[in-house]
Amino acid sequence: MNRPVLKPHNFDGKLIVVEGIDGSGKSTQINLLYKWLQNQGKSVHFSEWNSSALVRSTTKSGKKDKVFTPTTFSLLQATDFADRWENHILPMLKAGVIVLADRYAFTAFARDVARGVSPAWVRNLYSFAPLPDLVFYFQVPVSVATERILSGWTGRSNLKYYEAGMDLGLSDNRVTSFRLFQQRIINEYEQMVPEFGFTVIDGTLPVQDQQHQVRLIVKKALHGWKGLPTPAQLSRALARRAKTEQQTDPAREEKPA
Repeated sequence: MNRPVLKPHNFDGKLIVVEGIDGSGKSTQINLLYKWLQNQGKSVHFSEWNSSALVRSTTKSGKKDKVFTPTTFSLLQATDFADRWENHILPMLKAGVIVLADRYAFTAFARDVARGVSPAWVRNLYSFAPLPDLVFYFQVPVSVATERILSGWTGRSNLKYYEAGMDLGLSDNRVTSFRLFQQRIINEYEQMVPEFGFTVIDGTLPVQDQQHQVRLIVKKALHGWKGLPTPAQLSRALARRAKTEQQTDPAREEKPA
């Protein structure tokens, strides 16, 4: 099958993405990474899947009324992504900022195809998006993800209609439908690991162990990279420059007697 390939970007910033099924723990990890990078003095921007104000009301209404077909759902999510890419992600990358994305085009490649959408078609929808610098795929069994959600480990204890794939008629039972649908998504993710060079993290490990691995990999990827200075860094640089100029300005040196 001829699939458009996401090409590496040449922007000054860095694009780091986390992917995984619902309940994989990816959001926890990217939030920890965000705080760590800020503490390291990096300029960081966070972007979240399905968060564009442009289509928010349409998405909310469609989900409430359960009117989405796989294709319309795919198009709406692509519109959401395109808006965030053009108005938020791209400007930040051009400015030299680290962009952390909780889900990227790969989520569509997994979910939409799991719903029966053509892999080539959905990849073409996102062909404008470049390949991230790093993609972390948090790998967990469906049983673990289900237990985390139902136990409230993820901050909630219910399965949403589309999240559970109830629109596909896989099962009348929401938990069973979730397991079947998410397994389809996992199958798509697993195929993308070699296709797009995902960095696989064992999502069943303790949170701190996962974060340790993530930080080591990110630290290596950022070695020697400068990026956009933060206001604090700019202030210190200007202060050092002023001090240096003051010390080397001949007009300030004492004249011989």
